[in-house]
Amino acid sequence: MKLGMVGLGRMGGNMTERLRERDHEVMTYDRSGNGTARSLEELVSQLEAPRAVWLMIPAGAPTEEAFQELLTLCGPADVIVDGGNSNFRDSQRRAGAAEQRGVHFVDAGVSGGVWGREVGYCLMVGGDEEPVSRLEPVFRDLAPDDGYAHVGPSGAGHFVKMVHNGIEYGLMQAYAEGFEILRASEFELDLTEVAGIWRYGSVVRSWLLELLHAAFEEDGGELEGIAGYVEDSGEGRWTVFEAINESVPAPAISAALFARFASRQEESFAAKVNAALRNQFGGHAIRAVEQAKASPDPR
Repeated sequence: MKLGMVGLGRMGGNMTERLRERDHEVMTYDRSGNGTARSLEELVSQLEAPRAVWLMIPAGAPTEEAFQELLTLCGPADVIVDGGNSNFRDSQRRAGAAEQRGVHFVDAGVSGGVWGREVGYCLMVGGDEEPVSRLEPVFRDLAPDDGYAHVGPSGAGHFVKMVHNGIEYGLMQAYAEGFEILRASEFELDLTEVAGIWRYGSVVRSWLLELLHAAFEEDGGELEGIAGYVEDSGEGRWTVFEAINESVPAPAISAALFARFASRQEESFAAKVNAALRNQFGGHAIRAVEQAKASPDPR
C-alpha cells in the first residue's frame, strides 16, 4: 500500500522503515529535509487518490498546523491519520472538521517506542469503519500478532492510548519506589541482580522491568549520570482529568503524576513549610540553608 508519513523522528522514521521492509511504498516529509518531499503539498502530490497521510509529529500546535494544512490539500475520501499522542477531544474535533470537507480522520494510539521497528507497535485505532478497514494492511504490518485493534469511533484510539500511558505512569512509579526501598535497606543488594531474576517467573515481571534491568546494566546499579528529573508529555494529566470527570478513583496514577512533578523541584517549598511548622509547634530542629561564603559586594 502507498501512503505518506509526516515526521521522521524516533517513531515515524522507524515506522517508515518497518513498512518499507514489508513492501509498502512510503513517501515522507520531515522539516529536516530528509524526506521524499520538501513540503506537505509536495507529499500529497506524490500520492494517488484516495490518499492516506500519517502524522507522526508532536501533539499540540505542530499536529494542529499540519492537520489544517492537509485539510486544504486533501480531497474526498482521503484519510488523515494522527499517530501522535493527541488529546482525544482534539481528535474528535478534527474528525468533525475533516468530515465537513469529505475527508476521513483516523486517530491511532501507538505504543512501542524505539523497539517498535523490530518487535512491532501496539496500535489502538479510532475512526469510521471504511477508512480503518482500508488502512488495515498498514496497521497489521506495523503491529505484532494480535497487537492491533479498531477500538471504536473517532477519539477512541487516543482515549485508549491516554489511559494506557496513565497506567504506564503508575507501573513505572511502583518500580521506582520499590527499588529505592531496596537500595536504602540494611542489605547490600545488587539491584541489577534483583531486577534480573524478577524477569523470570515473578508476578511483577514485565517489559518495563526488562528495560529497567537493561538500564542497570548500562548505567550501573546506582544509575550514575542520570538525573532524577522526570517529564510528562500530558497523557497522565489527561487521564487524571478524565478520572475526575467520570468520578473514578485513580489514586495510583494520580500519585505517580505528582511524583513526576516533585522530581523537577530542586528544593520543595512544601517541605520548607513542613520543617518550619514542626519547629514552631514542637521545637524540632531545622536545617539552615548553607550560605555561600562570598565576600560582600563592594557596590
